[in-house]
Amino acid sequence: QVQLVESGGGSVRTGGSLKLSCAASGRPFNNLGLGWFRQTPGKERELIAGINWSGRNTNYAESVKGRFTISRDNAKSTVYLQMNSLKPEDTAVYYCAASMVLALPLDYEYDYWGQGTQVTVSS
Repeated sequence: QVQLVESGGGSVRTGGSLKLSCAASGRPFNNLGLGWFRQTPGKERELIAGINWSGRNTNYAESVKGRFTISRDNAKSTVYLQMNSLKPEDTAVYYCAASMVLALPLDYEYDYWGQGTQVTVSS
């Protein structure tokens, strides 16, 4: 079973930046596809960024494309989400997720989840 531990959430003002980190354990890190989701009250959890096993391929939701960057350091078993130009609409609980699919997983192919970390963006 994969364990995911997130850090880096917090509160920032519009236009600010945050970097989220997620450390994985339980399986070889380079055998996992990884992603970040977010969820606000009353809405379904949304996949905002995904990355394949090697880090060579990524995908992004249109709402964050050009502002967020997902990356991974396989030597450190850690995946990151760099969030720039933050907007109030980005306020949500952010979840790290892992998949046994090594290529870019589809949104329903993620099987393991972190505990979530709150990101709040104020104007």
